[in-house]
Amino acid sequence: MKFIPVLSFPVAKKLGHSVGEFVKSADMQAETMAWIARNAPVDAVLGPMDLSIEAEAFGATVRFSENEVPVVTGQLVADEDDVAALAVPPPSAGRCAMAAEAIAKAKAMDAGKKIYGGMIGPFSLAGRLSDVNEMMFLLMDEPETVHALLEKTTAFLSAYGAALKAAGADGLFMAEPLAGVISPAALEEFSAPYVRRIVEALQTDGFPLVYHNCGGNVTKAAEAIFAQGSAGCHFGNAIDLASMLEKAPAKTLVLGNVDPVSVLAQGSPQGIKAAVASLVERCGACPNFVLSSGCDIPASTPWENVEAFFAAAADA
Repeated sequence: MKFIPVLSFPVAKKLGHSVGEFVKSADMQAETMAWIARNAPVDAVLGPMDLSIEAEAFGATVRFSENEVPVVTGQLVADEDDVAALAVPPPSAGRCAMAAEAIAKAKAMDAGKKIYGGMIGPFSLAGRLSDVNEMMFLLMDEPETVHALLEKTTAFLSAYGAALKAAGADGLFMAEPLAGVISPAALEEFSAPYVRRIVEALQTDGFPLVYHNCGGNVTKAAEAIFAQGSAGCHFGNAIDLASMLEKAPAKTLVLGNVDPVSVLAQGSPQGIKAAVASLVERCGACPNFVLSSGCDIPASTPWENVEAFFAAAADA
């Protein structure tokens, strides 16, 4: 059984790096990805899930802290005029260049596993630029403004994904969580077409894209999500993975979805073993199932719990 958890932050902590310094250092990120490739029983390495990088490249304000992932604060665009004036940055803007450098350095270490670059999805990026709560009003009151903003986030992410690919990434892991909290109809209008464009621009037989969504409405939008065409779909623990496997095309990998917080970070090794066994019992017979965490595993996760996850995966 394949095993591809989202491990960067607890491994970075194990290597002595705080979250605050890790998210700004290509060397630390490369060291972490190479360590995972060499020492963890995984089938591929997923790069760090830092969903602030792309918004920061557009000019959004980001709050950093020592032990928590960066958070986008404030509102960069509020209306149609702001969106019209918003410049699409180059794919090397801000820490985007650092993320590409980290991939290149990790690949140069020749650790023997495929390494996937991480990036946000187009609707989730739009929400960070406009403020998530404000985005919900814009969907109803100014849908044309949302589409105009999505044109810009999609153009940027297509270029940024190409830059990660050029740096040596073996594939991409795209997180689109905000699309999981809107209605299926809204997802189909405001997220799926733009995700599909990015997939079509970047994915090839040798360069897969894995789509991540952890929102509670995902099951209802399964048809639109799988129609986006990504080689794999990674789902959060709020989602019934067995149900998604029933709806997934046979060739689409379905990854997930052990709870990263209550089970992996806050649970016990015995609880982790039980959770993995339960998930595998429900999903393991499907050839396109890949065991993973439901989202990124927190840096605060005790290392004995990470090891228990490894052991449970090996026994599954």
